[in-house]
Amino acid sequence: MEYRQLGNSGLRVPVLSFGTATFGGGNEFFKAWGSTQVEEATRMVNLCVDAGVNMFDTANVYSRGLSETILGKAITGLRDKVLISTKATFPMTEEVNDFGASRFNLIRACEDSLRRLGTDYIDIYHMHGYDANTPAEETLKVLDNLVQSGKVRYIACSNFSGWHLMNALSVSERYGWSKYIAHQVYYSLLNRDLEWELMQLGIHENIGSIVWSPLASGKLSGKYRRNQPVPADARVAQGGSPVINTAADEERLYQIVDVLDELVAETGKTHAQISLNWLLQRPTVANIIIGARNEEQLQQNLGAIGWNLTLEQVQRLDKASEVLPAYPYWHQRQFPMLNAAPDLYHHLAR
Repeated sequence: MEYRQLGNSGLRVPVLSFGTATFGGGNEFFKAWGSTQVEEATRMVNLCVDAGVNMFDTANVYSRGLSETILGKAITGLRDKVLISTKATFPMTEEVNDFGASRFNLIRACEDSLRRLGTDYIDIYHMHGYDANTPAEETLKVLDNLVQSGKVRYIACSNFSGWHLMNALSVSERYGWSKYIAHQVYYSLLNRDLEWELMQLGIHENIGSIVWSPLASGKLSGKYRRNQPVPADARVAQGGSPVINTAADEERLYQIVDVLDELVAETGKTHAQISLNWLLQRPTVANIIIGARNEEQLQQNLGAIGWNLTLEQVQRLDKASEVLPAYPYWHQRQFPMLNAAPDLYHHLAR
């Protein structure tokens, strides 16, 4: 297993972590993802640890806490060998203050997560989404208090825009509080919006990227083909991430799949393994969250490491998945040496 430094911290994480949104299946939405229970979850956790995947990602909202509870039971006897990443901000109940990044909610949410996980500390605590109703000072102060108390080791965010993250870093710098060291982000061959601004911010401020949905809700798994129906049991059929909205989006997916088909023949790897390996060669990417409904899927995803696509193969995937960025980023690309990190633009222009 390869380990990388997570942003501006001393923490080293495996390049793959295991996402536990499939644990529990506590409602119809999460049942569409998976409904792994304690016995199978324990086997999968042990399989991960044996492979060097010692980081597990969850969130309080996954099956309304059931994912955390099952993960906590699955890591029994392994707490000192694993890293736990969990999140807060989304509503857990209908109570008016039971959401967001307020002091009121975060203290309670953290205590609840600790109880469900059966641990006295969380290694990486993420703000699952940006709360525009709570002052950044309030959120970051309470997060710093949680770090100082020892209940949280590191803080991170997820799904922030560039200005949200930069403002948070500025506030933390101003008051000497703990800073976000990582950003959990949506990124794949099919959706490369991260590259427009957030990746550049990550390079400049040394923020590590932890990638979620690296296979675009399974669309890069090899199951999606031209003129064939979407598999009925696929996550996207149940409502996955909104990455295909037009016929042009769909054609772009198939162009990517065409190149993946070629690389499957050349490398002997699967579509998923190639898609994950491409991500591991991108700037700022420290970790990719892999999910699996069963042990077979998990074993296949673990095959994404221990080898690398060639530069020429990466370039073919870059070209097939390229998309014109939104303004002002397409305009800024005319002046790469003035407005961005040269190494990033060299990489993305290949």
